[in-house]
Amino acid sequence: MKRLFMLGLMAGLSLQSIAAEPRSPLLDDKPAFIASLIEQMTLEEKIGQLRLISIGGDMPRERILDELKAGHIGGTFNTVTRHDNRPMQQAALRSRMKIPIFFAYDVVHGHRTIFPIGLGLASSWDLDTIASSGRVQAIEASADGLDMTFAPMVDISRDPRWGRTSEGFGEDPYLVSEIARTMVQAYQGQSPAAPDSVTASVKHFALYGAVEGGRDYNVVDMSPMRMHQDYLPPYQAAIDAGAGGVMVALNSINGVPASANTWLLQDLLRRDWGFDGVALSDHGAISELMRHGVAKDGREAAKLAIKAGIDMSMADSLYREELPGLVASGEVGIGEIDTAVREVLGAKYDMGLFHDPFRRIGLAKDDPVDVNAESRLHREAARAVARESIVLLENKGQTLPLQKRGTIALVGPLADSPVDMMGSWSAAGVAKQSVTLRQGLLDALGDKAVLRHARGANITDDPHMVEYLNFLNWDKPEVVQDSRSPETMVAEAVAMAKQADVIVATVGESRGMSHEASSRTSLQIPKSQQALLKALKKTGKPLVLVLMNGRPLDLNWAKANADAVVETWFSGTEGGHAIADVLFGDQNPAGKLPISFPRSVGQIPTYYNHLRVGRPYVEGKPGNYTSQYFEEPNGPLYPFGYGLSYTDFELSEVRLSSPSMPRGGGLEASVTLKNTGSRDGATVVQLYVRGEVASVIRPVKELKGFRKVFLKAGETREVRFKLEEQDLKFVNAQLERVAEPGVFEVQIGLDSEQVKRGQFTLL
Repeated sequence: MKRLFMLGLMAGLSLQSIAAEPRSPLLDDKPAFIASLIEQMTLEEKIGQLRLISIGGDMPRERILDELKAGHIGGTFNTVTRHDNRPMQQAALRSRMKIPIFFAYDVVHGHRTIFPIGLGLASSWDLDTIASSGRVQAIEASADGLDMTFAPMVDISRDPRWGRTSEGFGEDPYLVSEIARTMVQAYQGQSPAAPDSVTASVKHFALYGAVEGGRDYNVVDMSPMRMHQDYLPPYQAAIDAGAGGVMVALNSINGVPASANTWLLQDLLRRDWGFDGVALSDHGAISELMRHGVAKDGREAAKLAIKAGIDMSMADSLYREELPGLVASGEVGIGEIDTAVREVLGAKYDMGLFHDPFRRIGLAKDDPVDVNAESRLHREAARAVARESIVLLENKGQTLPLQKRGTIALVGPLADSPVDMMGSWSAAGVAKQSVTLRQGLLDALGDKAVLRHARGANITDDPHMVEYLNFLNWDKPEVVQDSRSPETMVAEAVAMAKQADVIVATVGESRGMSHEASSRTSLQIPKSQQALLKALKKTGKPLVLVLMNGRPLDLNWAKANADAVVETWFSGTEGGHAIADVLFGDQNPAGKLPISFPRSVGQIPTYYNHLRVGRPYVEGKPGNYTSQYFEEPNGPLYPFGYGLSYTDFELSEVRLSSPSMPRGGGLEASVTLKNTGSRDGATVVQLYVRGEVASVIRPVKELKGFRKVFLKAGETREVRFKLEEQDLKFVNAQLERVAEPGVFEVQIGLDSEQVKRGQFTLL
């Protein structure tokens, strides 16, 4: 009774009204408690729990409060302050059943402090660094009253035309799976019920990164073997790590939309993987079943979704409108409704909301005076993570690091753009709080050198692109054009550059160009910026390119003409400081690419672990009648796992602890790593395995381990990897996970191409 009294007091209810309402004495017995609630609920109240509503987007706040009081909403998203969330929770607790709601948001790579985008985090190849970003995200999100994040996004992406490539962690199932596991554990901490934890909802289930042609929302048609071998493992890793939620993808899979896919949601997710959390549709996905052409009307769409296993309908209208009639007609059984409600209530129980609905909202007297206060940011952590995410692609003649003297010309439309620094899905981040490269360089230089700045070009001069990119933003235009002519802007930049000792050109994409619904047909830097770069090259000054982008770009010109190229992705709140740290050598870059960079859009898909073919192209040999493109060199411009340093590293030959591996056993592969340069630094030692013969075609190699190692100049260290039979397993034609006997090659290198080799036999 004391607990019920406290809940009622917080909800503004009287003790008498609490005593008169349905309640369960079994609060600490999850199954019994939830069963008791479901037994007492009306059908209308059950359906209410299956609705996930966007604040402001789907219905006005006033109506939401009325719906909550009636028990017609199970959860909401898009409010990010305790002040806003508290009245809604209070309204939910005034409903007959007093079931709390949960609050969710897209906290993908930061909440108030923004970290590098997914590709940037993956470029660190450092799980501790990635975990630190996830823990900060959880702390900040929970401090704003949020209970769930729609993250991590673990879609394997091998077509960089897809705009959402920016959100994910790259092309490799092993690396992405390791990060998926890490992020779930970081978000949920010791328990998703902890006040400083949030429930992870892994997305987008499934195969969203494989949309045909890289075009967002498009179809996916894929063999089951490839699905299980390459694309499904990261989702399963997140589930195995305890993710409490799954967001279901918008795409179809082999002709069946994911939101109506019983095999995907029932057989695979729940039966095979043992998932017992809550399955959420993506925004409006159930109504889209009609446009997919598998439902003739809203009634049929709702029926397909609930039977397939969609527990909560995001931006719902159809569950509310159609499920009562479907149950009345017997087309949907009450047991099917109860199953979905059980998952929703179970998620809320695991969040700790039944024990304390205000666990993360807290008391009004403790609300921050300013939700955007500087004191709420975690700048030190953001800078540390961003430094690790930067990849050095080129450094001719040791152009970098720069000296803090003389005159530096900073040029480019992204050099002083705080909003673009944050990247897509930047949650509650405030653009004016992000550090641009211009500010970062000024802070680093102080009075030691002169920094001059010119815009030089617009992001693009294509009015159609500008209109589209600004339409994506609901609040205000993000791509603001300089009204001067392109010729005037380039001339100003060139004149300034001629007076400088070195040029730092900050070019690439606006954040909206690497975003949901921002698929591209070209991977080139926009023409306006290309013209600027070519004019700067003609000055003869050292040219350093700082790239900001959310996908691999066509960098052929940059590779041939720039003196140094630094891939910074969209590096977040402290991006400007982190990039300056690298440019001036206060941080020795150690990032490695988590995704291959093709030479041109015509090479897509380009990924390192492709299947073998009968007529492979071999570098240095005649290409006739081999699998190749004849117009340009084959292979990626920059391979998976690639990244330079300001020092040099050398690997010994591979040593194996045994020439064979017994069944159920293992062996150790090791190399000696030496820092042969003059600077301290870190690199990532990467372990790949290639099975020589199998019952089905296997990839040319597969990542099976990695170690980030820091060495002082001249220091040597042995790096060991343990290989077990489990690491050699693959999905065969019968969709069984097997390890077949035979010869395996071990490859260890500092990227996926330049490797040392050893060999053993699985007995």
